[in-house]
Amino acid sequence: MEEVLTEGKNFRLVDESELPEIIDFLADFLPDSIKFHQTLKTYLNDKVWDFHFYVTKNWPEQAVILHFPGMTRTPNNKLYESFSVFCPCDQLDNLELLETEDVLIDWSQPIYLNFTHAKIMNKIENFYANIGTVEKLYGDVYGLMDPQIEDTPSEVVIAEQAEICQLKPEHAQIIHDLYPANQMECIEVFEKLIDKLPCFGIFSAQGDLAAWMVQSYYGAMFSMQTRPEYRRKGYGIILAKHLTNLVTERGYLPFVVIRPENDASKGLYAKLGFKKYFETVRAILRPYEETGDSQGGGGTEHSDSEGVVAVNGDVELKGDQ
Repeated sequence: MEEVLTEGKNFRLVDESELPEIIDFLADFLPDSIKFHQTLKTYLNDKVWDFHFYVTKNWPEQAVILHFPGMTRTPNNKLYESFSVFCPCDQLDNLELLETEDVLIDWSQPIYLNFTHAKIMNKIENFYANIGTVEKLYGDVYGLMDPQIEDTPSEVVIAEQAEICQLKPEHAQIIHDLYPANQMECIEVFEKLIDKLPCFGIFSAQGDLAAWMVQSYYGAMFSMQTRPEYRRKGYGIILAKHLTNLVTERGYLPFVVIRPENDASKGLYAKLGFKKYFETVRAILRPYEETGDSQGGGGTEHSDSEGVVAVNGDVELKGDQ
């Protein structure tokens, strides 16, 4: 097992007892901090996956926070191969500590950054231009900062006598197999999501799993997919509405990541009251001298029930399905 470092050059490992105070600190920077805020909350409440959180050695005066790994699977399955980072947008000069961090982050190797605020990514690009190239996938964060729990009808009316149910562990394999970004997420994370978080599917009258959507380990609602033969039945909006309500009931802030050009998904979530808050980026950072063909961390597509495509939790218009 890879050793967990207690400190780097500029950062120290956070003790779990510190997490509630850090969550409260990040709440002052919502909505910009929503992904990191909800990741911490999900970790503390549900322990879906083992993450290791680091703050600057003089936190919170220099407010930069990291977690490793940034995603549950990377090409070499190394703990420090990917990370996530948050820094308040009015304190971005503190990211110089990231540039000079040479213990936790090996800038001479490919780095996989999970969804990161675009302003933070721009700052990283400024110094990384001297190291290598940046491969990016953009998305817009839409969410509900003041969600209201709606009255849920005792029965949800679904086309063709289908029904909506919490997923079971035996469904993890099919969801993972049909998840195009499965090189980034191992099947174990889907099993744990199903066990610990709201993960719902719509089942046909014959008992087939027709569509599904889950809450992720970083708090977002993602992996909305519908099998082709069950599309055009409104399953997407049913799942999105149902999961939004459940996420809210459990004390989380519902949010999704949508590709900027995806008017279909914007319309779907607008019906539920979601608003756009900021742009986010997933990126692969490759040093100039790195000539291998490592794969992972990039965007991959999957279809949902409304003729849109999701990019590992993002949704993107892809014409008629």
